[in-house]
Amino acid sequence: MNLPMAGYAEAPLMLESIPALREEVRELARERGAVILAHNYQLPEVQDVADYVGDSLGLSRQAAAADADTIVFCGVHFMAETASILSPEKSVLIPDPDAGCSLADSITAEQLIDWKAQHPGAVVVMYVNTTAAVKAETDYCVTSANAVDVVAHIYREHGDETQILFGPDMFLGAYVEKTLGRKMSVWDGECHVHAGIRPADLNAVRDAHPGADFLIHPECGCSTSVMEYVAAGDISADGVHMLSTGGMMAYANQSEASGAPRRTAIVATETGMLHPLRIAAPDTDFIAANEAASCRFMKMITLPKLRDALRDHQYEVKVPAEIADRARLPIERMIAIG
Repeated sequence: MNLPMAGYAEAPLMLESIPALREEVRELARERGAVILAHNYQLPEVQDVADYVGDSLGLSRQAAAADADTIVFCGVHFMAETASILSPEKSVLIPDPDAGCSLADSITAEQLIDWKAQHPGAVVVMYVNTTAAVKAETDYCVTSANAVDVVAHIYREHGDETQILFGPDMFLGAYVEKTLGRKMSVWDGECHVHAGIRPADLNAVRDAHPGADFLIHPECGCSTSVMEYVAAGDISADGVHMLSTGGMMAYANQSEASGAPRRTAIVATETGMLHPLRIAAPDTDFIAANEAASCRFMKMITLPKLRDALRDHQYEVKVPAEIADRARLPIERMIAIG
């Protein structure tokens, strides 16, 4: 889908309005038999009202297992498409249909078909951050949480000489290559938010907070540089964690459970992630690697829009059966490998 153009700006939500809106949303969800799923990058007030908050892999699993008649997906459009593919008998709503994704838009189904034609016999591995039409041309989907495991599985199953077309995120592809020590054919795409978190950002925040842990999303433009810093001994490997957002939550939960002295963790991903981390581990100081790393498309979902979607049953996302049937297999492979 095309990314939204600048247009009508919703009036700012006043803090005093949030409790009443939260109650209204929860009541509507009960009345409509709906489950609310929210990504970790959503606004705090949207995360707080959701039935489940998580990363792409966790949300995919929740969508597949949901027993509600209606799924309201607080995320971007490709995520709602994935839920529709996994639960075609359910109504999947998105509170703002213009909530797009720069990474998903970096490759089209036509481009992927052309790429495959240039490499006959190659195995296609696409990040879940892609459109349904792209998934329909894919052999395996991955998330940042399981990309390394899925690619390793492919080499075991198909042989060490297998050619893999990996896309669309070039930074995640580089991370997988460096981790496994194997070259793939990697598409030249990126998430504009994660790509904007550069090595210079980490250098500056590291100087300000010596001894802090690093929680780094593999999509970030700094990810391969950090791995090189570790290899050179410039940063201790003990404090560097290359993690999906779900992995970051596991880090926070473990930190809280350990009862360790107060620590600082620098978080290199979209800034919405700071909210669930701070709730999970209040004794850890979570600091953004780049305060400007905010996705305006994720932030298009608001409590009033969520309320309206539930109340009016509007903005349903339905993937055509001929595409959904083909896209379901690579998603199910991703979920099965874990």
